[in-house]
Amino acid sequence: MKGIFFAFLGGAFITLQGVANTRISEAIGTWQAASLTQLTGFLAALLVFLIVRDGTWGQFKQVKPLYLAGGALAAIIIFGNVTAIQHVGVTLTIAVLLIAQLLFTFIIDLNGWFGVVKQKIRLPQVIGIMMMVAGVVILKL
Repeated sequence: MKGIFFAFLGGAFITLQGVANTRISEAIGTWQAASLTQLTGFLAALLVFLIVRDGTWGQFKQVKPLYLAGGALAAIIIFGNVTAIQHVGVTLTIAVLLIAQLLFTFIIDLNGWFGVVKQKIRLPQVIGIMMMVAGVVILKL
């Protein structure tokens, strides 16, 4: 239940962040908005880290360099979300975003990338994705 709660919370905040970034980008530009968002996110995470102290800086040495670069993907995520929201609106952007997340998750699970245990994709999962895609097509109409 705790995982579902945090997943819901994360999804809600992704949507709120996308809308806020779009409004910021209208005033200062998309890449500037992405930079500002990354900076404020870093400062917030650093503050929580300093308060909670659930790890040490030395633990960064245990992380593969490829994974340390993962935060850079957020700039592309922010740019993509802002640009999509400006062109197709919030609802369609988030719907397509969810489908993309699920498709890439299936690919990662299927291939066992990033050290995850390989999973078989079964017909119910494929049908679920197809239903979501159909929903987005209907939403677009």
